[in-house]
Parts: sequence; structure tokens; C-alpha cells
Amino acid sequence: MTVARVIGGRYHLTEKIGHGGMGQVWAGHDERLARPVAVKLLRTDLLLAATGGTDPTTTERLRHGDDLRRRFLRECRTTAALDHPGLVTVFDAGEEGGELYLVMQRVPGVSLADLIAEDAPFPVERAVAVAAQLCAALAAVHAVQVVHRDLKPSNVMVREDGRTVLLDLGIATALDPEATRLTLTGVPIGSPSYMAPEQALSAAVDPRSDLYALGCLLHEMLAGEGPFRAPTALGLLRRHVDDPPVPLRELRPEVPAALERLVLDLLAKRPEDRPADAQEVYGRLLPLLPAAVSTPQPRYGPLPDPARPYRHPLQPQPRAAGTAPAAPPRAEPPPFLMAAVPHPDPNPPVPSVPSVPPALAGAAEDFAAACARLSDLVDAGRRAEVLDLAARLLARGRSELGDGAALVRTVRTIYARTLLQERRHHEALAEYRLLAATAEGGPHGRRALEPRFRAAECLEQLGGGAEALAEYQALLAVWPEAEPERLLDLRERIGVLLASLGETEAAWSWLLQLLFDRERREGPHHPAVRRLRQTLDTLQPHRTTATPWPPRA
Repeated sequence: MTVARVIGGRYHLTEKIGHGGMGQVWAGHDERLARPVAVKLLRTDLLLAATGGTDPTTTERLRHGDDLRRRFLRECRTTAALDHPGLVTVFDAGEEGGELYLVMQRVPGVSLADLIAEDAPFPVERAVAVAAQLCAALAAVHAVQVVHRDLKPSNVMVREDGRTVLLDLGIATALDPEATRLTLTGVPIGSPSYMAPEQALSAAVDPRSDLYALGCLLHEMLAGEGPFRAPTALGLLRRHVDDPPVPLRELRPEVPAALERLVLDLLAKRPEDRPADAQEVYGRLLPLLPAAVSTPQPRYGPLPDPARPYRHPLQPQPRAAGTAPAAPPRAEPPPFLMAAVPHPDPNPPVPSVPSVPPALAGAAEDFAAACARLSDLVDAGRRAEVLDLAARLLARGRSELGDGAALVRTVRTIYARTLLQERRHHEALAEYRLLAATAEGGPHGRRALEPRFRAAECLEQLGGGAEALAEYQALLAVWPEAEPERLLDLRERIGVLLASLGETEAAWSWLLQLLFDRERREGPHHPAVRRLRQTLDTLQPHRTTATPWPPRA
């Protein structure tokens, strides 16, 4: 459903995860460093209009465009200077094809908006823990003379371990009077439900404007709704400017009096009546935070708990259910000769090696010894050297042991997997097809399923959508039910390919059923469920029937 695109020669865009009036945010992959990223694309034509660059002459438009780029890069440098675990890390910025781009860390987890929708009102300790973590992040932002100006639940991610991360400094404004802002002076920018009175009136903002938004967030987490409601944005802004908030203890008596007082102070109409800074707010929250405990932290639950970092500070991540402590490494056999496991993992381990026939035992032992270096290179992530050595070992192994020998297949699996990681899909396709053809039981046997799946993946990347679709459908019919994650993955790939081939209604029905199945299995906040909803959101405008969009669980 998305057109393959590479920004800056290294950032491969995979799916759109957000959009606004000035541009879009895409999930992406940094091909050079092999890490997930988020890429914000900003359209220069819209930004020029928003910042006054509408002069009719070519010379003036070019001048405004150059000014815009300089301001954009200056604000990117300000944002990149922020180094705090509660803030998104900026990796890169630039311009390509008439768009400015900003490359950031992609933060996994659940948005605070989803967490509030699922679990509000929060326990007091949980709400306080969110606010305290946000205070720490805001203190770092305000220390470099920046105001966020759009603090709201959808701009806060809560990671699986409970840590909160503040997102989207994209409309943040530097307080330096010499730095021209990207925002349009005189127009209130932000979200009406969390907008300070001075911001609503388009007056000057300062760090205390962010503290007002924090007060709105605290009220919403504790009461289940924001301090003000109105049928229109204009009505909501008027209430922020004119109406006093309802004290929290009138809505929820168990809220501590000190916390109620803090929220009322944060929601003061005049900035000078609010706490002086985020450090002061943190100090007032500190007595209400959960105390650290000495017991090991339990496994993560279905929803992240922002109080966890205070109860279990700096503790190791708990092991998943049913796993045992890692065994010490063994010298023999080489580490790359490990047993295969069912996987949704894009980098599956190589298959286990059965016993070698006695006639070939000497050659196999010598070949295995030569492969020890390959194992070291794989562990070190030195892909170029892995490809070079694996190619030489394959040439030797084919002559000494034959294509079907277990050790040769192991090396070929490493070679094909590394080619796939390097996005050398034509070469990886040939290797995976050879692995399928020489598998025990033939190309339709159980051991050929994984190579066939990877070959279909290569076809999909090479533009062979119809051929890849047919192979995924064939694999879905024979894949063992004992591997439900792979079955779900196959179903999603089939639906996306149907859509890309123009079969919109078939894709909609197929993916909608998959959404229902995954949501029952994993809950509404699982990344795969959220991804499916985004895909269906993208499909909806292109449908010819009027089947209503399903409500969120």
C-alpha cells in the first residue's frame, strides 16, 4: 500500500504513521545502521505559505525558501541538542525532492492517549508517575530555552517497561528572540483541550504554558476527562480562558489534597500564578511517587505501568514466561549451528544440523572447523565479511559435500539471510530457491517452507506482487497450525498484497477479519493490531462500498 522510497540515500520509508497540515510522519528503516526510525516529511510549499513566503516574484520565493531551510535546520539543531531518556532522539535532518525531512528515534510502546482510553481514571500513583517523568523531560526542554507548546496524550509514548517519552517537538518554539520561528506569529498553535489561556489568546508563551498542559493531563488521568469540555474548539478555548476548573476531590474524593492543590495551581489562568518551573512541580510530586521495592520486577502486563520505573529502578528486564537463564557459550559445536525455532523474526536462526554420513565425516569436520570463523563474523555483525567468507565456503562445500549436505545448507542459509539483510533481493531469491529445492522432503516438504517464505519476501520486494501473493497463499494452506504467529503474518501479507494489486474490497474483508482475530488474541494495543488499523484506515477512502468502519475495542 505504500510506495517504496528512500530518503537521504539511507532511510527506507515503510508505512505512514501520522500526518498533519504541513507534512507526514513515516515509519522507516535506517539501512546503514539497521535500526528503525521515524521520518517527518515537511512540505516546503505549505511551510512557505504558513511563514509568509507568498511573494509572487521568483526571487522573493527563493529568498524565503532559503530562509525557511536555514530556520528549519537551526530548530533541528536545537532539538538534536536535547539529550534525555524522556525525549525522542534526533538522528538526522535534510532536504530532498522539495521536502524537508527530520529523522528521529522510533519509540515502541502505547500512546498515553490509548492508555487513558483503556484504563482511565488511573490509580493515583500511576498518574503521578506519568507526570513526574514528563516533568523530567520538560525540564530538559525548557533548559535550552524551548517550549513544547503541544503537550497532549497522543504526544506521549509509554514504553513496555513504563518509561514515558515525550514526542513531537515539531511546533516547539525557541525563546531566543533572534531565532525566527517556523510557526506563524499571531495564530494559536497546539491542541485546544490542553492549551494554556495565553496560548489560546495568541499571546507570548513560556515554559509555564507547558505546565498548564501538564495540569490538563493530570486532571484527565485522574478524573477520566479533561478539566473543560465544549462542543466546539472555540468554545473549549473560551472555557480555558474564562472558567475555573472543578477541583479533583469533588470528582474523586480519594485524590490526595496536595495533588488536587498542585493541579489547580498548574491550571491557574495567569502564568505567574502557576509553579515556577518543571523542577518545582517534580518536587511537589515526589512525596506521592511509589517507593522502590527490593523484590525483582514481575513480567510485563498487557498494559505498561508508568509507576514501574520508580518501583524497580534500573532493574534488569524480566525474562519472558517459560524461558530459562542463558547457558554459558560452548566451544563446540560452533554457535551458528543452532536449532531453528518457529519465528516471526525477520532474522531467523540457522537450522540445526543432522548427523553426517560416515563417508563424509572427515570432510565435514574439516568444513565445520573452517566455518568457525563465519560464526564469529555473524556474531560481530560484520556482514560484508560474512558474505565474502560464506561465498568461498559454499564453493568449497559444494565440491566436497554436495548441495544437500547439512553443513552446506547451514552456510547457504547464513549467506541468503545476510543478502536479505543487505537488501540484495535478486541474489537472496536465488539462494532461497536453491535451499527450497534441495530441502529434505523436496520443495513441498516441511523443511522447504521457510526458504519458500523468504523467497516470496524477495519477490515482493522486487515488484513481483502477483507471484509473491500466490506463494503466500500456497504457504498459508500448508503451514503448521503449531506456528500461529507465522500464520497471522502470512494472512497480513496476503491482505496487503491484494490491496497493492488493486483488489481493494477483497483486501478490506481479508484484513478486517484478521484484525478481529488478532484483537481477540492480543488486545487492542498490540503493535500488529495498531498496524492493521492503520492499513484499513488507508484502504477506507478507496472502497466502493459503505461498510462501516469497526469500533475500537
